[in-house]
Amino acid sequence: MNGLRESKATCCYCGVGCGVIVETDGQRVTGVRGDPDHPANFGRLCTKGSTLHLSADPLLQQQARALHPEMRLHRGEPRGRASWEETSGHLAARITDTVRRHGPDSIGFYISGQLLTEDYYVFNKLAKGLLGTNNIDTNSRLCMSSAVAGYKQTLGADAPPACYEDIDHASLIFIAGSNTAYAHPILYRRIEAARKRNPALKMIVADPRRTDTARDADLHLAILPGTDVALFNGMLHLCLWEDLIDQAYIDAHTEGFADLKRTVRDYTPKFVADTCGISEDDLVKAARWFGEAPAALSLYCQGLNQSSSGTAKNAALINLHLATGQIGKPGAGPFSLTGQPNAMGGREVGGLANLLSGHRDMANPGHRAEVAKLWGVDDVPATPGKTAVEMFEAVRKGEIKILWIACTNPAQSLPDQKLVQEALQKAELVILQEAYRTTATAQFADVLLPATTWAEKEGTVTNSERRITRFKPVLPRPGETRHDWEIAVDVARRIEALLGRTGTLFPYADVEQIWNEHRESTRGRDLDITGLSYRILEEQGPQQWPFPEGATAGRARLYEDGVFPTASGRAKFVNTVYQPVAEPADARYPFRLTTGRLRDQWHGMSRTGTVAQLFSHAAEPAVVMARLDMDRRLIRDGDLVHVTSRRGSQILPAIAGDDMRAGQAFVAMHWGEEYVSGRGGHGVNALTTSAFCPSSKQPELKHAAVKILKAELPWRFLAFGWAARDEALKVQAALRPYMRHFAYGSCTLFGREKVGVLFRAADDYPASPELLREIETLFRLEGADSAGVLRYDDARRGNARHIRVEDGRLAAVSLAGDTSAEHWLKDYLQAEQPVAALGRLLLVPSSKAPQGFKPRGRIVCNCFNVAETQLFDALDGNDWAKCSEPGQVLASLQQQLKCGSNCGSCVPEIKKIIVERSPAEKAAKAA
Repeated sequence: MNGLRESKATCCYCGVGCGVIVETDGQRVTGVRGDPDHPANFGRLCTKGSTLHLSADPLLQQQARALHPEMRLHRGEPRGRASWEETSGHLAARITDTVRRHGPDSIGFYISGQLLTEDYYVFNKLAKGLLGTNNIDTNSRLCMSSAVAGYKQTLGADAPPACYEDIDHASLIFIAGSNTAYAHPILYRRIEAARKRNPALKMIVADPRRTDTARDADLHLAILPGTDVALFNGMLHLCLWEDLIDQAYIDAHTEGFADLKRTVRDYTPKFVADTCGISEDDLVKAARWFGEAPAALSLYCQGLNQSSSGTAKNAALINLHLATGQIGKPGAGPFSLTGQPNAMGGREVGGLANLLSGHRDMANPGHRAEVAKLWGVDDVPATPGKTAVEMFEAVRKGEIKILWIACTNPAQSLPDQKLVQEALQKAELVILQEAYRTTATAQFADVLLPATTWAEKEGTVTNSERRITRFKPVLPRPGETRHDWEIAVDVARRIEALLGRTGTLFPYADVEQIWNEHRESTRGRDLDITGLSYRILEEQGPQQWPFPEGATAGRARLYEDGVFPTASGRAKFVNTVYQPVAEPADARYPFRLTTGRLRDQWHGMSRTGTVAQLFSHAAEPAVVMARLDMDRRLIRDGDLVHVTSRRGSQILPAIAGDDMRAGQAFVAMHWGEEYVSGRGGHGVNALTTSAFCPSSKQPELKHAAVKILKAELPWRFLAFGWAARDEALKVQAALRPYMRHFAYGSCTLFGREKVGVLFRAADDYPASPELLREIETLFRLEGADSAGVLRYDDARRGNARHIRVEDGRLAAVSLAGDTSAEHWLKDYLQAEQPVAALGRLLLVPSSKAPQGFKPRGRIVCNCFNVAETQLFDALDGNDWAKCSEPGQVLASLQQQLKCGSNCGSCVPEIKKIIVERSPAEKAAKAA
């Protein structure tokens, strides 16, 4: 292998938990491919997973990674480089002193579902066992806590009862509140394969938007945002009315059905159809399909969880399964899809403010005593700690003095960014333990602790189907980085010394010792893994829990015997009552804003945002609106609009989406102020509300009431160009502060083999020449490197066009005032077309593209760099008489262009394009 070696690891993105084979040369990752032996993905990877090696490119990493500790002693000063010895000592002293003066609850820990289970365990023990505070919560609070609460209220434990194999046995798949094709693409490939093998398999999708997942459905229930409880109760009403419930199962294995039955009597088809905004016929069809299905499998995610009634939504869906006996058998069950790679592992160790290790309840004195005995402490505090939103409110109020943040970016991801940023400014000490120093939160950190990340870490993660995967580092730790558990243990031991403790609660020399202690905490619990070891995981591969001592395998699905981990052994129906969204649309804020994922980006983009080609499918921030709403407001595609909620405002380009219903709008969750801002904006979460579910404390990130007004900003500026691979992220980071100088600003990457940076701004009036020169210098259009730059300047009209040409090709362009030539100049630069034949056209103040040049447009297939225009051309040349079925056309495109033949993430979109370009659809539109 020419000095190359291959190692097994796990993808660090969504909760599917795909196995990855990583190729390295000992110093860098040279390639990745799916692990064909891993039961989560059998060799498949999505666009994000298949570009993991690009996110680990050393030339990019050295620009974005935190590689040594940094510290400042006084606010307002820049952080300076420090040693681990002085940094850890300083933290231990500050934390100890603060606890002595203000009590243990003056400290807060905000950690992450991207930590490994061993990291999570140590942080949990540090907070609850050593310091004596339950103020430790995680960004999993933002994605999975409603699922946790829903499972516990109904089934008795936080344990998804189904597994991925159930997709192959289901006769009905009900997807609710999840764009699975984007959020869990490899799982969606499995759904596609199951439907191909079994044409009788039906799929229902409940989603306000007509997403790529919804387009594929046999039935799309385009419910109004937040009406899920009404939908599920209405389906149960119909199942009762048409005798589609399993009364024998209800009698033998459940309790509480009588109260729920009285409640759902009121959820008549007309009431539910009117409440949800769907037809009665579709509601009846959905209920019948579900009730009559031999095996119904529900898959759900943030559309249910991120809600002020998130727990009720989860419980209402589980009620439907219990009432019809659709649980504990192949192909059936309520299956919550985990958002992050190890949110499940964090739940296992009790890494939430209201939980303890081994799925124990903090409110249970016996459970607290068990954990105290295991840890060797007198007691564990009984009062639940502050959850995510509550924690930052407590910091803003001055109740929490020190905030330790690990592996997450709350200055991007939490709702109501005004509150969050005020809290970070108010805290006496902000500690950020992070692999990337370019996140929005990093600017608030008084201490930066450089942590290892994917490919360098060692430990275990648990995926959505309760499957634990063990992996080892494939690269050495860069710079002075340390593993997350090592950082926490070092500070913890120093605190112990300052407190005068003899011995240590943290005797760990390696991750296996931590994992073994965690394993012991599960003994006798629903998630018992006492039969597992690192050796078994290494020799036999990933395993599902429970896997108790003496077992030879884990359990694929739970509750097959109808016995549940409740006091009575019976599952409990929850009397769910529909409650309107916390912030309904009204005359002042008439639009319902939802948020969600892009296909090729991940969370706050600290990792995917370093890979230029992952911007090719969705290149820049935008708010998606229904065409009807845009036409009514005289808004054209690309026009800038003010999107304003009761908390803040962000200017964004508007684009029409045929997936949108009138009165609704959508912004991708990823666009934080690292990529879009302006004088008054802080990214998408400047708009979202911090209202949360009273049971799960999960915030309502999925819905906010907003108004959308056209932004009258006549002056525009745009600069884009290639940057050296070891400079591109530095250029982008240097440009971010400049966004604040304009009413609107955005800064993203583009390119594939080469990396480009794009900066866009808009304002009421032209920017000063000095400011533009500073920006253009970063593109080498001004300053010492600008020799040979072609220039057109019209000071009277405020227009300018500056172009740098290298080796006969475009290298950088800036357009001020009139930016209409962007549509071809950027494509010309990316295509690396020779410019010699263009002559004066390069500088003529016109938007006209060179004759014969056709811009490629948006990339649909990232694996093979296939653009929309290529698909259009191929379809327009298709012999529809011979190749008319969508499946036939797709196969033809895959053979001709290769699109959709690798990871498959683009297949749903290609299917949509096939339908739109078919002669029948064109004829229908013409008519």
